[in-house]
Amino acid sequence: MSSIEKIVDQALRDGYLTPAMEAEVGRICDTASELSIEEYMALDLLMGALLTGEIVAVPRKQFINVMEELVLTEAISKVAEIEAKGERSLDLGDIAAYALNRLPPLYATTEEGARYQRNRAKEDLYALISQQVHNAVMCYMDRPEFYPERQVLGKVATEVLSQVSTLLQDYAQDFEQHK
Repeated sequence: MSSIEKIVDQALRDGYLTPAMEAEVGRICDTASELSIEEYMALDLLMGALLTGEIVAVPRKQFINVMEELVLTEAISKVAEIEAKGERSLDLGDIAAYALNRLPPLYATTEEGARYQRNRAKEDLYALISQQVHNAVMCYMDRPEFYPERQVLGKVATEVLSQVSTLLQDYAQDFEQHK
């Protein structure tokens, strides 16, 4: 049984097609030189089940963690300040991840919920966010250069602006200003 058939079977059992399942089916279809009859039948079955509602496609993102954007904004500010002095080049991802692991998540599913979480964080958690980002920077600067061969998740020095752009697109694509 091919991976497409297994994915379709799983989706039929669960009643859901997750973004990971969808991506895997897409990857298989894109890379295969030719699909088998069984794979075409499985895809046909999947399409029919999606059209009838027997399987529901789970949207890629139904929620955001507002804390991520707040920490990233604070981390960008601190990193830019340090790098402008020419002291050292810092890894924004490492710093943000360190701080996020020490802060409470602030999830929201609507624009109003995200606005509430942002306001709450600015009023009640700004000092904590700032302190955790500061601690993350200090920890990063104090750490030894170990495992130089380690592979960072999609990290290239010139990707910082791309990461911020992607973050904003992910979080703001469905948000609109209401008057």
